[in-house]
Amino acid sequence: MFDPYEIRKDFPILNRRVKGKPLIYFDNAATSQKPIQVIEAIRNYYMYYNSNVHRGVHTLSQEASQLYEDAHDYVAKFIGARSFREIVFVKNATEAINLVAYSLGLHEFGEGDEVLVTLMDHHSNIVPWNIVSEVKGFKVKYVNITGDGRIDMDDLYSKLSSNTRIVCVPHVSNVLGTINDVKLIAKAAHEVGAYILVDGAQSVPHLPIDVRGFDIDFLAFSGHKMLGPMGIGVLYGKEEILSDMEPFLGGGDMISSVSARAREGFNIIYNALPWKFEAGTPNVAGAIGLMEAIKYLERLGMDNVRRYEEELVRYTIEKLGGLDGVEFYGPRDPSLRCGVVAFNVEGLGGHETASLLDDYGIMVRSGHHCAQPLHEFFRINNSARVSYYIYNLREEIDVFIEALKEIVVMTSEL
Repeated sequence: MFDPYEIRKDFPILNRRVKGKPLIYFDNAATSQKPIQVIEAIRNYYMYYNSNVHRGVHTLSQEASQLYEDAHDYVAKFIGARSFREIVFVKNATEAINLVAYSLGLHEFGEGDEVLVTLMDHHSNIVPWNIVSEVKGFKVKYVNITGDGRIDMDDLYSKLSSNTRIVCVPHVSNVLGTINDVKLIAKAAHEVGAYILVDGAQSVPHLPIDVRGFDIDFLAFSGHKMLGPMGIGVLYGKEEILSDMEPFLGGGDMISSVSARAREGFNIIYNALPWKFEAGTPNVAGAIGLMEAIKYLERLGMDNVRRYEEELVRYTIEKLGGLDGVEFYGPRDPSLRCGVVAFNVEGLGGHETASLLDDYGIMVRSGHHCAQPLHEFFRINNSARVSYYIYNLREEIDVFIEALKEIVVMTSEL
């Protein structure tokens, strides 16, 4: 049974008080809190299994290597990949997207080619392509969004062409909460011979994911937003595509052999997937923590996670809709969005609102959320943002709404 009150018992940090008030953590889109099970799994690794992987025949190295490889298997099954060979561990979603931009874009794209991104994309899915485009000469085009915060599909179709090499989209907007139809977008991209890269940082923690069902080529996400530790992320890629791509980083463990004999010349044979893309000592503890986080989410059931967050968003939108002096962004239909609601209080900037909410013990994000093109579209400089997860409660939303009411009154009196 999905019981948020029972779930909260697994998160020690939720017992904290901030400025004399019970902690209300509404900044889950930035990073989630960690259950004791994940904390203990990482602790046990360092206490009992700590060793480098794929480098030794001794017991500790073998045990650590097995756990590290098991983590790849768990991730693969969690997102519906065919095998662990399609799962590359990186630091975070940002590095995963950079890996594709440099390994694919730098080596295969050139003048006359086009890369499509959207105005709702995180900077991580925009900036790498612009950097590589300056070297290779391809164009980066922006797909518009609609006034209610969805991808303008007509504009997407109009910009797709035989020149399009890859379409980059967020599965879920980190500002609007919009859930994009990546299966439909993948079909459209493939019809013109293009790849699709999906930023899943805000979707994998919150929605059931099936990369084969979606038929997407790449998926990037971070462990720390889904109960796991910081410093571990994932790039999923179709095996046949990853096999043909050049590695992003060079060094230990990503090679099968290196020869520098004078007569034969310098020769490198890359390692098998996914190790070809995992150069150097990996974050073994992070991988183990991510595996434990996945086990935790699987016990809850991702369908249950999705349903519960939709309830919280529905409740929030109903409450915010009755507040004068507060504007929020994105689709009004809770079924079209995840547990993210960005908003502004009339007369206040996002940082000012967040600072005032902090006095109530309520932690929210503020700023442009690494999505400046989106904020420019809505003609706002920044916003405050609440974002929910499995341990948040309706009662916490009530406290938040009452705090907002007081802030609105206080602001109107200034």
